[in-house]
Amino acid sequence: MTEHNDQVKQAYELAKVIANALEEKKGVDITILEVGKQTVLADYFVICTGTSNTHVKALTDEVEFKTEQLFGKKPNHIEGFSNNIWTLMDYGTVVVHIFTKSGREFYKLEKLWKEADAEVIEITDNNTTK
Repeated sequence: MTEHNDQVKQAYELAKVIANALEEKKGVDITILEVGKQTVLADYFVICTGTSNTHVKALTDEVEFKTEQLFGKKPNHIEGFSNNIWTLMDYGTVVVHIFTKSGREFYKLEKLWKEADAEVIEITDNNTTK
């Protein structure tokens, strides 16, 4: 059981690094969902909105850069580059979903995973998290 707890703790640390990377690049409505109790797909989802297709791509690039720099991890799989409405980055224990506003409104992941514990990353006026 301790091994599982360590895995979940490491996944949360990765999710926080990803959320911070998204925040640094001005991602909007950043949310960490703890989904490990509802699915075997991942322990956490990190969900973020970009302000344009170009911004979604920049957010994706920043997450990839930061996770490799700080953890030596590359995503196992990335999907959605072609239209940048929704980019999914699979890190195994953490799955990152970066949407345009219309994509996030259409897919409504928070509603789909409403049973998950959510941690909303709030950004203050000086771009620091609360």
